[in-house]
Amino acid sequence: MHPNDPSLRSFIEVDPASDFPIQNLPYGVFSTPGNPTPRVGIAIGDYVLDLWELEQDSRLDVGPLGVFSGPSLNAFMALGPKVWSRTRARISELLRHDHPELRDNEELRRQALVPMRDAKLHLPIAVSGYTDFYSSKEHATNVGVMFRGKDNALQPNWLHMPIAYNGRASTVVVSGTKVKRPRGQLKPPNVEVPSFAPCKRLDFELEMGVVIGQPSPMGGMLSEQQAEEMIFGFVLLNDWSARDIQQWEYVPLGPFLAKAFATSISPWVVTREALEPFRVKGPEQEPVPLDYLKQTRPQNYDIALDVALRAAGANAPAGISRTNFKYMYWSSVQQLMHHASSGCAMNVGDLLGSGTISGPEKNQRGSLLEISWNGTEPVELPGGVKRSFLEDGDSLVMRGWCQGNGYRVGFGEVEGTILPAE
Repeated sequence: MHPNDPSLRSFIEVDPASDFPIQNLPYGVFSTPGNPTPRVGIAIGDYVLDLWELEQDSRLDVGPLGVFSGPSLNAFMALGPKVWSRTRARISELLRHDHPELRDNEELRRQALVPMRDAKLHLPIAVSGYTDFYSSKEHATNVGVMFRGKDNALQPNWLHMPIAYNGRASTVVVSGTKVKRPRGQLKPPNVEVPSFAPCKRLDFELEMGVVIGQPSPMGGMLSEQQAEEMIFGFVLLNDWSARDIQQWEYVPLGPFLAKAFATSISPWVVTREALEPFRVKGPEQEPVPLDYLKQTRPQNYDIALDVALRAAGANAPAGISRTNFKYMYWSSVQQLMHHASSGCAMNVGDLLGSGTISGPEKNQRGSLLEISWNGTEPVELPGGVKRSFLEDGDSLVMRGWCQGNGYRVGFGEVEGTILPAE
């Protein structure tokens, strides 16, 4: 039976609303108080399946012993798509309700199944490089209208290629990592000279992150199939943004320090194979892309996305946005094909941010810049609290999932809380 089969059931009880049924099997890196060494695991219901324990017990054979004993997924990803698929199928078999190998081995279950509440989750990949795209037409249009007017919303190049900038791999952090308010040069339009101070217009950006699991050579190009096979999986991604620092620094070369202080990702990497049942066609692209960017099959995914904000001092978060990854104009495969098209080499562990994901409706905007329309329409939260941008002590939570028939393939969450600048 294929691991994506909707009829599969695990011997581990999984709530239908859980992000982690047997049809998902996302990879992450975790440790426990009893064994503080980070190692690779799979999420299944409310448990983490320790793949290093299974590997040592000869239940998994992926190649060199110790692939799952390290602090990142990079060594496993480097083994390639055939190994990824074979390993996922074997893990699915071990977890099936009608397969006795793990189900009936009490000692192995005790060693290999860790309650999620006892696991500390770490950054799942060693990030080789980080590139952030700008691929939602709705987001780009909203920002363009705000700053250039309706008649000049999209720049002339936007409909011809995926726009991006190279970010900082060094400040990609796992969900739950607190984020210090950045400092930088600020120059509001009404002052003559800049000052150096904490950011006053701190924002989030709702994105998906693409995890690259295979390299490409310097000087080469990628076909659609090659690009697709290089993608290991996806994570939720929050590209924190200092809008006031960005406004002053971005001319003429684009984002720099305004985006370099923190990028948060979810701890579980949902594999491309697990998302296959949720593949959909993206928006019609007009004009037709150049030949090297053309796609022959649907490359978008129906992933529901939700953003909630808990204001400092509040007891509970309040929803502020709900959108879908399917709205993206440029797909992840097109982003990767374009990235490599100049001859740029891609590495195992590269991370590509999709760019802010906004939909056509007002409640589907993927940043506070859009939701508050650059501060002119503050968000109203419970208790009379209002927000145009993020304040110290605010916490933001993003969630994402694909809804199947009786199950969902989810990403967990990516959370971050704002600390004051030092």
